[in-house]
Amino acid sequence: MTRVLPRRTVPGVRERFFTEPPAPLRAFGLLAMTVVFLISITTQPEPGLHGDGPWVILGLVLYFAGIALSVPARDLTPGRRITGLLIVGAAAVLLTTVQPRGAMVGAVYYVVIVAAIAFELRAAVIVSGVVIAAECVALAVAAEDPADAIAATMISIIPWFLVMRLVGQLHDEREELKESRAAHAESAALAERGRVARDMHDVLAHSLSALALQLEGARLLARDRDADPEVVAAVERAHHLAADGLAEARDAIAALRGEMLPGPERLEHLADAFDGDCTLTVTGTPHELGSEARLAIYRTAQEALTNVLRHSAFERVDLRLAYERAGTRLAIEDRGAGAPVTVGGASPGGGYGLTGMRERAELLGGSLTAEPTADGFRVELWLPA
Repeated sequence: MTRVLPRRTVPGVRERFFTEPPAPLRAFGLLAMTVVFLISITTQPEPGLHGDGPWVILGLVLYFAGIALSVPARDLTPGRRITGLLIVGAAAVLLTTVQPRGAMVGAVYYVVIVAAIAFELRAAVIVSGVVIAAECVALAVAAEDPADAIAATMISIIPWFLVMRLVGQLHDEREELKESRAAHAESAALAERGRVARDMHDVLAHSLSALALQLEGARLLARDRDADPEVVAAVERAHHLAADGLAEARDAIAALRGEMLPGPERLEHLADAFDGDCTLTVTGTPHELGSEARLAIYRTAQEALTNVLRHSAFERVDLRLAYERAGTRLAIEDRGAGAPVTVGGASPGGGYGLTGMRERAELLGGSLTAEPTADGFRVELWLPA
């Protein structure tokens, strides 16, 4: 999918170029404005309270006021920018009239460059044309050789306008190409995720669904035929695992399709579904979490509780989620006389173990610790805000 960006308004790629100009261009602009100012205050008549001095002061005030109104800034309306440019143009005309040998023609360059970059072609031509025409009138009145001064001004300023239009257009095209490539890559990634989701749904989810149905049938058959209670219990556990696996497969499919990932709100479900005494405690004020952080919290709790069931002769499990100012902390601690949970590689039958959870936490800038306690084992996940 290719997105075509408008060229008629300042916001967008042109706005980024205008509000965040390259450092060399910014430095050149500041240097040019400084040079114009220094020449203006050292050229006769100089700023003062006598003769034409007050007019020079007024021109400089208008010059800086216009720049302040039109200087590159975010959320600056076109009307305000045009007003600022016209004020700068007025300052250039005034100071050119008062100081014919000054450098206020540089202010006209400023107007032309900013207009060429910031506006659509029609507005840029109108603003630049008005200011150039007014400056030419001032030169005709005040310059020693009006014809040469006007010709030199036109010959030097118009190419700047054309060059800056070209620079802006090239920048727009480059940004459009970058965004088009990003959109294409995103579209390809979404298509691949959709394909994987369909494959998981058609193969894994269907297989687990059929397995769950078969195990449910086997459980009912074993119970009807008075099979050994341990056999019935084993089949029930297998059915429970198959059902959980099906739910996880559906969650994964939903995640691939861009739907909401499971997060802290599912911890209560994990605690309720846990085969044993599990207490969930939530403290602090919940704050917004990214999708990966939400998923890390859920997966860590799920993996830790699974390991407790498989490897620990626990008596009870405390599941605590704390929203702190600096981040979010999740602790899973089993208590009892059993062996500690394993923290190594993949756990048998699925998942990547707490090692995978530790890697997930580190990718998010957090940490995961797993260590024995005086009467059990504790797993703690920390994710920074």
